[in-house]
Amino acid sequence: MSRALMLHEETPRARVVDLSDDQLPDLPVTVAIERSGLNYKDALAITGRGKIVRELPFVPGIDFAGRVEASDSPDYQPGDEVLLTGWGVGERHWGGLAERMSVKPEWLVKRPANLSAEQAMAFGTAGLTAMLCVMRLEEAGLTPEQGPVVVTGATGGVGSWAVQMLAGQGFEVHAVSGKAEQREWLESLGASEVHLRSDFEDKGRPLEKSRWAGAVDTAGGQVLANLLAQMNYDGKVAAVGLAAGADLPTSVMPFILRGVSLLGVDSVMINAERRQKVWQRLADLPDEMHAQMQLETVGLEGLAERAEAMIDGRVSGRVLLDPTR
Repeated sequence: MSRALMLHEETPRARVVDLSDDQLPDLPVTVAIERSGLNYKDALAITGRGKIVRELPFVPGIDFAGRVEASDSPDYQPGDEVLLTGWGVGERHWGGLAERMSVKPEWLVKRPANLSAEQAMAFGTAGLTAMLCVMRLEEAGLTPEQGPVVVTGATGGVGSWAVQMLAGQGFEVHAVSGKAEQREWLESLGASEVHLRSDFEDKGRPLEKSRWAGAVDTAGGQVLANLLAQMNYDGKVAAVGLAAGADLPTSVMPFILRGVSLLGVDSVMINAERRQKVWQRLADLPDEMHAQMQLETVGLEGLAERAEAMIDGRVSGRVLLDPTR
């Protein structure tokens, strides 16, 4: 038997349950989970405030790190240290908020030798996505000499890692957040300036004064529209979220008059080769970067309360699950 956080039709929606082996998905690789992360999608699923999960009962959790316990796949052997993010796990397929889970081998990647399970999930889907944003900006030609880079949703998982990674690459990083009380923490991550989210929420002109060479946007909506209007000539924006809305009330002006590039970033369906490269790059980041990240570790019983807090904006940094607690 193993424990998992299960979502049900009845109240309470989220309950910790015992699962027998034959209740796990009939998939080739079973992983003993050492750490998982509580992500915004997970919080939406747990609280029922978003249409993340379509069938109940269901085990949420879009990422995890662990060790292969049993495998019918030639690609993985018992004892292999592995990671999982994306592929609809935690949305369409049972996920990682559990002690054990069975998955498809193509969903897994080998965990770099210089990355612990806790470090991997401190990054989690958020860190993976942040590094994908950094790499997209680099591949588009962005360099620190071109000017400052702005990160929206900077106290969230993706945003806080993006601030650190970009600062570590030598960029002048400006952070945008609705949490004024987190200014000192953002500055400790490497932000040279911190701006209030409210400054970006009102409808602006199609083109505003140029301010940024690059951007990582987790907000979408009017926030992204205002960023696009404020980009320098040949500015580059990596768009990865929709916390402020899925619409984009902008015009073609930034694109045709300033040559701005809007770069979409997806972390769900990227191929295994790129996934492995991103994880190795994360593993090679300086150890001191982890020391600045706000980490909170809870057991299965604490997940529902932390999910509510995350949706209400009362969580900064990363919430990790230790399923043995």
